[in-house]
Amino acid sequence: MNRGALLRSLYVQVLIGAVLGVCVGGLWPAFGAGLKPLGDGFVKLVKLGIAPVVFCTVVHGVGSVVDLRRLGRVGGRTLLYFEVVSTVALVLGLGVVNLLQPGQGFHADPRTLDSAKVSAYAGAAGKLGVSEYLLNVIPNTFVDAFGRGDLLQVLLISVLSALAVQGMGEAGQRIVAGVRLGGEFFFRILGLVVRLAPLGAFGAMAFTVGAYGFGSLNRLLKLMAGFYLTSALFVGVVLGGIGLWAGFSVFKLVRYLREELMLVLGTSSSETALPGLMRKLEGLGCSPATVGLVVPTGYSFNLDGTNIYMTMAAVFLAQAMDIPLGLREQVALLLVAMVASKGASGVTGAGFVALAATLQAVPGIPVEGMALLVGVDRFMSECRALTNLVGNAVATVVVSRWEGELGAAELRRRLEAASPD
Repeated sequence: MNRGALLRSLYVQVLIGAVLGVCVGGLWPAFGAGLKPLGDGFVKLVKLGIAPVVFCTVVHGVGSVVDLRRLGRVGGRTLLYFEVVSTVALVLGLGVVNLLQPGQGFHADPRTLDSAKVSAYAGAAGKLGVSEYLLNVIPNTFVDAFGRGDLLQVLLISVLSALAVQGMGEAGQRIVAGVRLGGEFFFRILGLVVRLAPLGAFGAMAFTVGAYGFGSLNRLLKLMAGFYLTSALFVGVVLGGIGLWAGFSVFKLVRYLREELMLVLGTSSSETALPGLMRKLEGLGCSPATVGLVVPTGYSFNLDGTNIYMTMAAVFLAQAMDIPLGLREQVALLLVAMVASKGASGVTGAGFVALAATLQAVPGIPVEGMALLVGVDRFMSECRALTNLVGNAVATVVVSRWEGELGAAELRRRLEAASPD
């Protein structure tokens, strides 16, 4: 690839924007912190098209499937996969944090911490009860789901709409065809928006470094390094092993999704890459029905990076505040985290909110201790989002392989030949 073509590549442009943002935030912190609207504005632009894209993809994909038993089988296999792999992520985080013990020697006193920094997250966590969570999946009106942008709500009305058009015969198939054209329309809109990704990455990284500074990393560097290492182990060993079992290389899949991963890295949000992820998974041979069901559901139920973060952060806080956690307490922490990781979907700062919910449900670790993590959470959010994205991509390919939608040899050939522009 020549230099001109390289510079025209979106993932290179995003990388350049992120590096420039780090430089600006480091050299001129106040100015860099003031660039936050650039990153926030780009994320909002992307989010405005996510709900329509998910709706059109699910209605077209599911509405085109004649065998409803197949849909039930796909849904059951997907949820089983999510639960098993998410639990592995939680256990892995728990094991590594006990091995590294990054909080030992911190000797933090929770009474001296600024609890106001975490009060908003703790308040949101208090609303994550089971009944509230289930009721929150149901939107107030059909269009309210699109207004809120809650993926679970959008997924619910999408599946209901798809089942409705299936019972309408030929007229329903005409609706499905119209929805497919609508999906193309919204994908085109998002294609235009994504060209602004370098600017969004520049603003987001400038704000992160300018507002928090590299100095905030010093005392928590061991936790950060442990979290990044654990996430890399999860992708390379756990997801890599799953990929080998399913007949593909997770590293080639990561290369195939490099533009989406750079987008996530620059914006600290996996949602910005959702439309592109769905398109590329369909390009590999996954059916629109499988992509439409697995990916949006995974964004709520298969947050592997968030799961690793939750157990590591919770045990780190206990170590930092000299609170001993025995096997019984850590098993309880694990069980609570399994539920809390699902309950925070659709909530701003989901990883931090899920952590707050977990701490409130496990006596002994003051939620005020989360103030220790506020300064570095932004630096870890990129890793959480990247791991979440790769986890959902692997899940979709594995479910497609289970369903016989694509063979191992054909999948490997497409990954080998793939050259994202």
